[in-house]
Amino acid sequence: MSKVHLKIEKLSHCVALPDYATSGSAGLDLTLASEEAIEIGAGDRAKLPTGIKVEIPRGYEGQVRARSGLADRAGISLTNCIGTIDSDYRGEVMVLIINHGKEPYIFKPGERIAQLVVMPVPQVEIEVVEAVSSSARGEGGFGSTGRTALK
Repeated sequence: MSKVHLKIEKLSHCVALPDYATSGSAGLDLTLASEEAIEIGAGDRAKLPTGIKVEIPRGYEGQVRARSGLADRAGISLTNCIGTIDSDYRGEVMVLIINHGKEPYIFKPGERIAQLVVMPVPQVEIEVVEAVSSSARGEGGFGSTGRTALK
C-alpha cells in the first residue's frame, strides 16, 4: 500500500502531533492543544483546538471522526458527524464536539479528542440531462430498502 504524504505545521500551542495508536489504526489521533483542562457540560458543544495545520494533498480530503471510546464512555461525538478538511484549507484543525452524556466531561490537555482519516475524493463533472436513468429502487426514499412494513 502506498503512503500519502501529509504536511503538518505545528503551532505554538500544539501538545502532540497526530499519530496512529496501533499499526492497524485507520485514523491518526488528534489531541487537545490546551494548557488547561476544558469542561463541556451535558448537552453543550465546543470547538476544541488541535494545535496543527495540515496540507491535505489535492484529490484527497481529511475526515475528522469521533473516537468510539469517548462516545462509549461519555456520550461525546462530533456535532457534524464527520468534519471535512478540504485540500485548500490552511487554518488550524478544530474539532467540533457535543456532549450527549448526562454529566459534564473534562477534556485534559493532550487527551485524544478525535481522529483524522485521509481519503481520496474524486472531483465530479456535472452533466445536465433531461431525465436520470431508472433503477429497481426508483424513487423509494428513507427506509425503502428495508423490510416492508406489516399492513
